[in-house]
Amino acid sequence: MKMARQFPLNALRVFEAVARHMSFTRAGEELGMTQTAVSYQIKLLEENIGEPLFLRRPRQITLTDTGARLAPKVADAFRTLHEAVAGVRKSSEEMLNIHCTATFAARWLARHLGSFQLENPTIAVRLDTSNTVIDFARTEADLAIRWGKGDWPGLRRHFVMHGHFTPMLSPALAESIGGITKPEDLLKLRIIDPRDPWWKAWFLAAGIPDVDLADRKGNKLGAQAFEAAAAIAGHGVAILTPEFYTDDVALGHLMQPFDILGDDGGHYWLVYPEARRNAPKIRAFREFLRKTMPTFDLEGQKPMSGA
Repeated sequence: MKMARQFPLNALRVFEAVARHMSFTRAGEELGMTQTAVSYQIKLLEENIGEPLFLRRPRQITLTDTGARLAPKVADAFRTLHEAVAGVRKSSEEMLNIHCTATFAARWLARHLGSFQLENPTIAVRLDTSNTVIDFARTEADLAIRWGKGDWPGLRRHFVMHGHFTPMLSPALAESIGGITKPEDLLKLRIIDPRDPWWKAWFLAAGIPDVDLADRKGNKLGAQAFEAAAAIAGHGVAILTPEFYTDDVALGHLMQPFDILGDDGGHYWLVYPEARRNAPKIRAFREFLRKTMPTFDLEGQKPMSGA
């Protein structure tokens, strides 16, 4: 800060351009300034140094001895600054920092990141997973996959997929009680995380509003992906987003006994700061989601029909 007050940096940038072109007019054209503004900046610098830097002659300028000594050093300094900024910019564009919920990362993103990098070989990905709603101003994240209602001021958002939920369990566990034919049958089994509010919402959608799971003991595993793993192992019934587990259903690891879907208004969204919407690496990831995920809505600010 002290150096910024001592040295008029903008005037030095103007001086470098004038010394390179040996013309106030051409320097002004390069910098988008009028000739008068260029002359003013040179005058400020000369006053700061205490000596003239140019000899003004009719239709010609030449460097003074002081100007000739200063010009190459200023040019080298700006070249170094340019290289430093270009290096940082290149490094920034080569690394895409994604913040994502653990379940979306495990059940979808990890399976598709390889394809993204094949399409974008110059972009590396760093993935940070948590259910915390991050402040982009305080993290290095470029974009995030969030679960919620999409009401985040200051962020550009795109609908990614529905956040529906429904009970799922292993077929073997269902057979252990003779099968699941009605929602009440689920209450015969251990419920994984019975305090999850999704359970109450789902039973309400199933027409059973008075189910009380408060006295049931169960583990809170912290992420849907872990609850699904417990359900696959036969340790109980989990309430899950079925779109994540189509492969497990096809392989017979999980079953969805009912078509009833709960919906509390939360869905998955791609979000990033409005000011970064044109960053090449963000555009690349946004386009990848558009091509890869059928429900992705490039223009949408709300869930597509059926949400």
